[in-house]
Amino acid sequence: MKEQKKESRASVFLAGGFFRILLYIFVIVLIIWIGKSTFSFGYDVFNQKAMSPGNGKEVTVEIKEGASVYEIGKALERKNLIEDAKVFVVQEKLSRYRGKIKPGSYVVSTAYTPDRILAVLSGEDSQEEETP
Repeated sequence: MKEQKKESRASVFLAGGFFRILLYIFVIVLIIWIGKSTFSFGYDVFNQKAMSPGNGKEVTVEIKEGASVYEIGKALERKNLIEDAKVFVVQEKLSRYRGKIKPGSYVVSTAYTPDRILAVLSGEDSQEEETP
């Protein structure tokens, strides 16, 4: 009877140790994944690149009255002018164009960086076609 209890305790101890190791591995992998994702997002925010460097393709974008920066970002993403609307929101918040985007119709090139697109949408770049 005593031997069975010792074997049972040993089994529980080994199983507990095994699950503890699995938990540690899971936590480490989770921390690495979060760190990689955070670094990648930050890199995308500060590494502004055009979708198609060079000549690019001109695209007309319509900005509606009262549209949020995220909605504008999604529209730009659908037209292949930017890669990620969430990154665009952060870029707008960190730029000198924060809160300056104006409604209207604009011609934007896929060769523009997000900062240049923000300049156009805020009316500080001459590439716009204002809608009456």
